[in-house]
Amino acid sequence: MALSGPSIFSSYSIHRFNPRLFSRRSVGISVRLRKIKRLSERFYAVSASANEVFVSPVTEKAFDFTSEERIYKWWESQGYFKPSFDRGGDPFVISMPPPNVTGSLHMGHAMFVTLEDIMVRYSRMRGRPTLWLPGTDHAGIATQMVVEKMLASEGIKRTDLSRDEFTARVWEWKEKYGGTITSQIRRLGASCDWTREHFTLDEQLSLAVVEAFIRLHEKGLIYQGSYMVNWSPKLQTAVSDLEVEYCEEQGTLYYIKYRVAGGSRNDFLTIATTRPETLFADTAVAVHPEDERYSMYIGKQAIVPMTYGRHVPIISNKYVDKEFGTGVLKISPGHDHNDYLLARKLGLPILNAMNKDGTLNDVAGLYCGMDRFEARKKLWSDLEETGLAVKKEPHTLRVPRSQRGGEVIEPLVSKQWFVTMEPLAEKALQAVEKGELTIVPERFEKIYVHWLSNIKDWCISRQLWWGHRIPVWYVTGKDCEEDYIVARNATEALEKAREKYGKGVEIYQDPDVLDTWFSSALWPFSTLGWPNISNDDFKRFYPTTILETGHDILFFWVARMVMMGIEFTGSVPFSYIYLHGLIRDSDGRKMSKTLGNVIDPVDTIKEFGTDALRFTLALGTAGQDLNLSVERLTSNKAFTNKLWNAGKFVLQNVPNITDSSSWEDILAFQFDSEKSLQALPLPEIWVVSKLHKLVDDVTTSYEKFYFNDVAREIYDFFWGDFADWYIEASKTRLYHSEDRSIVSLAQAVLMYVFENVLKMLHPFMPFVTEALWQALPHRTCAIIVSPWPETSLPRDFKMMRNFENLQALTRAIRNVRAEYSVEPAKRISANIVAGHEVLQYISAEKNVLALLSRLDLQHVHFTEVPPEDANQSVHLVAGEGLEAFLPLADMVDITAEVNRLSKRLSKMQSEYDTLVARLRSPKFVEKAPQEVVSGVREKAAEAEEKIILTKNRLDFLKSTVLVSEQLKSTA
Repeated sequence: MALSGPSIFSSYSIHRFNPRLFSRRSVGISVRLRKIKRLSERFYAVSASANEVFVSPVTEKAFDFTSEERIYKWWESQGYFKPSFDRGGDPFVISMPPPNVTGSLHMGHAMFVTLEDIMVRYSRMRGRPTLWLPGTDHAGIATQMVVEKMLASEGIKRTDLSRDEFTARVWEWKEKYGGTITSQIRRLGASCDWTREHFTLDEQLSLAVVEAFIRLHEKGLIYQGSYMVNWSPKLQTAVSDLEVEYCEEQGTLYYIKYRVAGGSRNDFLTIATTRPETLFADTAVAVHPEDERYSMYIGKQAIVPMTYGRHVPIISNKYVDKEFGTGVLKISPGHDHNDYLLARKLGLPILNAMNKDGTLNDVAGLYCGMDRFEARKKLWSDLEETGLAVKKEPHTLRVPRSQRGGEVIEPLVSKQWFVTMEPLAEKALQAVEKGELTIVPERFEKIYVHWLSNIKDWCISRQLWWGHRIPVWYVTGKDCEEDYIVARNATEALEKAREKYGKGVEIYQDPDVLDTWFSSALWPFSTLGWPNISNDDFKRFYPTTILETGHDILFFWVARMVMMGIEFTGSVPFSYIYLHGLIRDSDGRKMSKTLGNVIDPVDTIKEFGTDALRFTLALGTAGQDLNLSVERLTSNKAFTNKLWNAGKFVLQNVPNITDSSSWEDILAFQFDSEKSLQALPLPEIWVVSKLHKLVDDVTTSYEKFYFNDVAREIYDFFWGDFADWYIEASKTRLYHSEDRSIVSLAQAVLMYVFENVLKMLHPFMPFVTEALWQALPHRTCAIIVSPWPETSLPRDFKMMRNFENLQALTRAIRNVRAEYSVEPAKRISANIVAGHEVLQYISAEKNVLALLSRLDLQHVHFTEVPPEDANQSVHLVAGEGLEAFLPLADMVDITAEVNRLSKRLSKMQSEYDTLVARLRSPKFVEKAPQEVVSGVREKAAEAEEKIILTKNRLDFLKSTVLVSEQLKSTA
């Protein structure tokens, strides 16, 4: 929802701000001149900071976004990002999801940085030793692709280099370009402890990865075998499910005859397939056991086309969908995930017809060596020639494509390393069941449980050169599936090999590397020193407090961290999982370069400022996607300006910093007890009570991770209550009171409320709040490390309701002024009618009412009965027992208004008659489109309502003129 509101320094507000324009009657010229002089002195007295880090509202019209980087560097130089144990408390620890070292900032990064920094800054202000641990991921596939492209531009292929030479080039690239993403994350204001920054290929983390592999292998949870994986022919490696995107694309369904062995020419089964080139790897043909069309063929043999007469069994299985295609399924276990599972269940052989580069192998006979897609075209042409092609038709496919290169992924059986997941998943499930782990939002708990309850073994090997090398060595001349050594390094591996096979043994290391997600799964504890559990950081900060990330990687990363944390440390690695949604464009579409709807966070920061971007992102609801628009950003940039202007007002209206006597008076005010609260006037007791309630509400929302509620609650209070009401009310004290204690009270309340708003808002908008905080006098520390506002402070609900009555009266008067188009500068009279108790507190704030409602202060009367000229006044009911009578003659020239309304009524009546005439025409009603007729009816109803209102007002004005004339004649 876009948020907006009026500016403090609108032309209307400036009029009120200027003491000379406030009232023509209330104070003398000499008093006004003294106040102008005092105001000028204040304006130039306050300065933000002598170190040129901060800009101040005293000197700057608006917050300067270019100062954000200076502020950030100052925070870091002061050591504010490091955990402090000064105030004690339980540590708050969060591990940053490590972005790819190849990456550049996108809105997904901006989202997680914003939310995590909100949590961190809030916890730091609450006095908890706070650690936000940053780092980057080596991103095996992505980084290798980037460097291979760089080498290609030099005319070099990866295979032209040795493995060591290639990895050396990757490290060179990383040192040169790998810091881009972290510098951009700093630009977002991330207050993480950069002295503890880690990279997944750091020596310490690499040792942890090897240790984890060895321990899992020793427990029998890591094994090697040939199984179905997602294979990338271009990258020449297995890829994880996360790196495969299924795209709906227009394809073709091919219908092919499979003759029945031993039958006549009419005995054949027609199968429908989207990948005919995989038929060379068929090991069976299946039909549904209840499909009468094919029951006579069950148990016989089918001849696979174009394979020189290779036979496969015709079997029955309920897995077959009778309604899809022809109801006949070719089973190619080597090229389809579902077929593979079915073949293993039924004991069918696994046949592979494809090489790792996407060409067909010798199983395909004459088609050997052809690219898979070229072979598809050639095969269909040959099937047509032999009469085995039945037909082909358009068909919508779910095509698996590589997230990295966009190529079509092939399901292939490949020799890989796997982790047995079921025993690990069981413990991760129990953690949620026992309440040791809480998922926010709660609805994702069901998804977490479902995935872990149906988990598959994890393929952890990748055919890359960049990454953690699998710590396995093979013995030259031995069967590598039976004879291999798992060791922490080559020296240890050689010693083990010599013990088992003799001193002359030769060994070589497995060429594969581990899946990037394997090292990431250890992130919460490997970054704190594990497996050295005596490490100070591990003892102090593990388990961590919360893991925050996108809901789309709940399975691939979050759940794996839970499993590995429990397995290796005996503890759940974090108590909470907070999942944010994805960021979409204003129309709810996924951002993509193809659609041209990508909003770049770096450009956004330059135009709107970091604070506006962060505040906009934080308004999203946990787990739900957020539609981001320029309108939202513009609105929240206006909020930044509103804060700045409020700071300007406060600073312009406090004493000179050298005026120690005045500051003693201001600082003497306390608002934390019932007694001190009850001593305040109505506007002050209202705003302080509302502030105290806000602190409690906001603190509760922070603790529950309801960050969108926090943002809206602070926004509504600051703009709707503090800026629009109290700041305006305070002007009666600041500019029209000769009582110094009243002026000091208003200054104290302005400071008290504003500084607490800044504190509560700081986690969301760190830069502008720190700049404003530094500009306020008597700040003893930076806002980033200032204590959180006290909770459970007193509030007076009765007095809050009383002020709400005053607000209702003010709104009612403002509405009437607008209704009668009264000039903003014009002061009008008013008779306020209420019971004795209400009149007491309303009349006590006569100046406030007059200022906010633009009443003539000398002609505002408070009575318990309506005035004698009530029939010549506009009557307002502001609330139960509170009314106002505004003399009409004060607001408008009655005769001129009667003439104006009469002309307007005549025009409105003419337009209404035209609409009614159309509706009475059968020709129009019967022949015009229904939506057009409905539109005319709505216009007619609206016009009729306006006519009635105008007639009522005209009658009232005429009666007023009549009464006025009667009074004149009587006189």
